[in-house]
Amino acid sequence: MISEDALGQPPVIARLEDFDRQSGSRLERLLFNNRVAVVALCLIASLFLGWQATHLRLNASFEKMIPTGHPYIANYLAHKSELGGLGNSVRIAVEAADGTISGTIFDKRYMETLRAINDAVFLLPGVDRPFLKSLWTPATRWTAVTEQGIDGGTVIPDGFDGSAASLEALRANVERSGEIGQLVAANFRSSVIFVPLLDVEPETGKPFDYRKFSQSLDALKAKYEPMGVKLHVTGFARIVGDLIAGLEQVLLFFVAAVAIAFLVVLAYTRCVRSTLLVMCCSLVAVMWQLGLLSLLGYELDPYSVLVPFLVFAIGMSHGAQKMNGIMQDIGRGTHRVVAARYTFRRLFVAGLTALLCDAVGFAVLIIIDIKVIQDLAVIASIGVGVLIFTNLILLPILLSYLGVSASAASRSLREEADMRGDGREAGNKHWAWRFLDLFTQRRYAAMAIAVAALLAAGGYRVSLDLKVGDLDPGAPELQPDSAYNRDSAFMVGNYAASSDILVVMVKTPNDQCTAYRSLSRVDELAWRLRQLPGVEATSSMATLAKLAGVGFNEGNFKWFELIPNEGALGVAQTIAPRESFNKMCSLLTLYVYLQDHKADTLARVVAAVEEYGAGNGDPNVRFLLAAGNSGIEAATNIVVGKAMHEMLIWVYGAVILLCFVTFRSWRAVATAVIPLVLTSILCEALMVVLGMGVKVATLPVIALGVGIGVDYALYVLSIVLSHLRAGESLSVAYYRSLLFTGRVVMLTGLTLAVAVATWYWSPIKFQADMGILLAFMFLWNMLGALILLPALACFLLPRATPAVDAARTAKVMV
Repeated sequence: MISEDALGQPPVIARLEDFDRQSGSRLERLLFNNRVAVVALCLIASLFLGWQATHLRLNASFEKMIPTGHPYIANYLAHKSELGGLGNSVRIAVEAADGTISGTIFDKRYMETLRAINDAVFLLPGVDRPFLKSLWTPATRWTAVTEQGIDGGTVIPDGFDGSAASLEALRANVERSGEIGQLVAANFRSSVIFVPLLDVEPETGKPFDYRKFSQSLDALKAKYEPMGVKLHVTGFARIVGDLIAGLEQVLLFFVAAVAIAFLVVLAYTRCVRSTLLVMCCSLVAVMWQLGLLSLLGYELDPYSVLVPFLVFAIGMSHGAQKMNGIMQDIGRGTHRVVAARYTFRRLFVAGLTALLCDAVGFAVLIIIDIKVIQDLAVIASIGVGVLIFTNLILLPILLSYLGVSASAASRSLREEADMRGDGREAGNKHWAWRFLDLFTQRRYAAMAIAVAALLAAGGYRVSLDLKVGDLDPGAPELQPDSAYNRDSAFMVGNYAASSDILVVMVKTPNDQCTAYRSLSRVDELAWRLRQLPGVEATSSMATLAKLAGVGFNEGNFKWFELIPNEGALGVAQTIAPRESFNKMCSLLTLYVYLQDHKADTLARVVAAVEEYGAGNGDPNVRFLLAAGNSGIEAATNIVVGKAMHEMLIWVYGAVILLCFVTFRSWRAVATAVIPLVLTSILCEALMVVLGMGVKVATLPVIALGVGIGVDYALYVLSIVLSHLRAGESLSVAYYRSLLFTGRVVMLTGLTLAVAVATWYWSPIKFQADMGILLAFMFLWNMLGALILLPALACFLLPRATPAVDAARTAKVMV
């Protein structure tokens, strides 16, 4: 047995018989003295969880996307049964195509096709059929003042047969229905089928299947578009359907990222079997994660489907560190089993702390009152948890059997000999190590800290402009030129009643919904809202009551006012659509049609309603927010905005606590955490520059960056501290860390950044956005660990005393 060498390395033991099997911690002895049992248990777990993973479903849920605990959503859910179609719904615009029929909806073939599409949609599973609305539904009616008085009926005239006379009657009814801009485009070239959806399919009792519904819509398009129409579909269900449909391409990007990571690590190690082991153990972790999710009854959704790759990325980072340590020891001549145990001793605590920080970073997302983010937190925490077994335990044990190739080991030994050096041999250092070593000197360290401070100040100033919510029209989750966003642009360009609807609920005593005091306040609020930028139109019982006044006075629009007469106003109930009020006449709805659902638009409308409601002096008329897709999104924005900084406080609090438990030094904790804070600030600034808003799809990335980034800092700092405690100078300690863990930090940081950067070309925009943000955080966390960390250590960590340092240097030179 050889004593510890001058570099502080453990003794080189070439023969396993010379190694003390009872050395090391109790956990190390338990694992490595029972390697066969550990591998067998992991194999059994892999087979079982792999089988479970095949049963994992991919779906989504509308209610999981909304903050059910927020007062706005509580108001919506409390009146959901009275607000049919004001939650999850899709709108299908059926456009008359050029060159095939007359070019307008008043065409026999168009109306027959529209009826066929209406009937087919009506029968789709999960449709809330009583509230489905189109030109062909009985609830779509017209009202007009005639010589005989007020007349009305269904928009489709009785005995409609597609003849010229019936088409003229249809046109007249449409013009008198008030549905132009609502169900019918102003140019008469298209009409809308409004399709409200249920959360649970009544026929099966199962959750609504978004994939199946979207496929049914695609089948309808394929069937009916050759008949001279074109279908444009918008709504949450269609967005989710398109996201799920795009997952095949998303998976191709995942495969590409995995391949890039494998090839880069292989180029570094030149050892196929050890690189395959690292990759396979990381993939096994993903398989265990998916199997556990299925076992626990979870589903993957389009927003959490990216998490398995993050688990793989974290696994590659930790696995590369273990492989590098074992390769270095084998290169020195140590037996592969002993090398695996040495690496386990040196890196298990740092790796465990890093993974716990990752897990906490994910788990803290549970505080956000949005179920899809809470599920993502659980999914990610499970994935990080299994990495403790697959990459911190299983991988070293497998490497103790397979080791590394002789050529890779000898190459590692030559590289270490070439790059090894201290103050006496500085010329032998690699140019990159010489550059990084500069930041252990006070002059360069001060410069690095000053630059970091300037970046933090500038980034913070820019981050103040970070918006919560969508910053673009349509569906920002999809590319601007996607089919969905083209359909959304068609809706906005052809309908005053856009697909972005915010609904204000107005509560009154029973049978008072048409009272003058109720309608006058609704009318006043509607007028105020119409003055706001981004509001296209409003609709309410107050407007219908005014129209009724006109109708009862021979169509004279001088009577387009609210008459303070309860009997006259009550007539509005006879012509109002069912969604305008409830059966008890105690709830009114004020529809606010928005130009878009951008964050600023929603914030303006919500603020105006809140202000008016607070100043309303009548306790019998209460204004409640909010229903409609935009109302729900407004509540989501409020929750996300509040949770964003609260989440970071919890993440950093947990990371600081775990780092303090590991290092027992506030100086070391500050050295590790400050680079992460800089990355978080710059990440928010980058989102502003790139035009990204903070929303359900992007919020988790901000927290994930902290958890992933602390891995790099812990691996570098743990080695630095061990050498400092042995009496090394900071320069020597940092150099030892670079040779052992620092170069792998650089390798994995660059590799993973390049891998996720390929997501930029994904057809799913939120994956492209996440790829940009993750690539940025991988790079900046790497730079923070390699540049800012030693600079901070230069001022914060205790330095070796001259006597100890001189003695240590003399020992090295002997």
